[in-house]
Amino acid sequence: MKKKYVLVGAGSRALYMFAKPMVTELSEYVDLLGVYDTNGVRAQLLSEECGHIPVYADFHGMLEETKPDVVVVASTDYSHHVYIIDSLMAGCDVVSEKPMTIDEEKSRAILDAERVSGKKLTVTFNLRFAPYFAKVKELLMEDTIGEVYHIQLEWFLDRDHGADYFRRWHAELANSGGLLVHKSTHHFDIVNWWMASRPKQLQAFGARRVYGNHGRPHGERCMTCEFKDTCEFYKDITKDPFMMEHYVGAEHKDGYWRDRCLFDERVDIYDTMGVNLEYENGAILNYSLVAYAPYEGWRATINGSKGRLELGNIYRSADMSEVELSQIKHYKADGTSEVIEVSSQIGGHGGGDVKLRKAIFAGGVDDPLGQMADSLAGADSCLIGATANRSIAESRQLPVPDLRALRG
Repeated sequence: MKKKYVLVGAGSRALYMFAKPMVTELSEYVDLLGVYDTNGVRAQLLSEECGHIPVYADFHGMLEETKPDVVVVASTDYSHHVYIIDSLMAGCDVVSEKPMTIDEEKSRAILDAERVSGKKLTVTFNLRFAPYFAKVKELLMEDTIGEVYHIQLEWFLDRDHGADYFRRWHAELANSGGLLVHKSTHHFDIVNWWMASRPKQLQAFGARRVYGNHGRPHGERCMTCEFKDTCEFYKDITKDPFMMEHYVGAEHKDGYWRDRCLFDERVDIYDTMGVNLEYENGAILNYSLVAYAPYEGWRATINGSKGRLELGNIYRSADMSEVELSQIKHYKADGTSEVIEVSSQIGGHGGGDVKLRKAIFAGGVDDPLGQMADSLAGADSCLIGATANRSIAESRQLPVPDLRALRG
């Protein structure tokens, strides 16, 4: 039986992760009745690419007219809580793009609204569905290395993907919570899921070493910059038809520049980050993220009472759809070892996007690994990042808020 859906947001993630698949591969299960975005030009373009679904100029008007079963929220991070809460209180279930929100106050408001409304919020943590990450979870559930004592996770974004966050709205902490919320929410959720425990306390460190204002002469945006011939980060979006149509062509509506200078004074998020985190079960996570590496990927080790897993992927694309390295090395306590091959799959986030969409929109999918993520999972990963931001600002160790009581 089809469910009625509406979509909030019309950026590239809203279009390619949700809208297009909803009217094609998921059309048997989904009736997409409308889209709303604060930028009407982008909303109209999304509509045209998705069978001319209705475009609404008012979010609440869309809810009133369409009476959806489910609202999909894929707007800017700082606005998630508004649409999530209003949708829940209007009697709708909600599917939210990660991060669920950007701070503790908004997380509390969301969980409270979910409890009061009796409706359900699902957060789209697609890495849980990527075959590599799922295989690690399977090995841990099979007690392959026993009780987990320690995880070391190093994530590195390259100078294309990583730099792009500093050109966009993400470059301001008030908009995105910084990369420790917007990006690391993926990584913290994966570790929380692998660990099967919740975060207890942390100490974090952060700096801007490459991007932001370091007194370097710069322009306002790449398109008009007088330093474009000498800047190693110059990006010519005029060569990208999607950027020109969906962003440059929509600037007159809200003044948003997709190629704003990454050395601009407005940049207040970090490009170099480290977090030391203790879990309630006593395990420890050492995490780091940089946004200026020569190549893109991650490495991790998981040490337990019976052995060790060595993990990692190297990516040739920002959406993780092309994977070069896909092996798990298992070292047993007696010193013997084995290599576990994991087949990489085509598709965004290592094949996770397709699997996630099927689980959420088609339903009827067994979930032995617990891959579906609820609002508490969304809150826990968000609050690690938000608490890390506070820890950096205050130079001290802090507890990670526990919001389980709000679920009732």
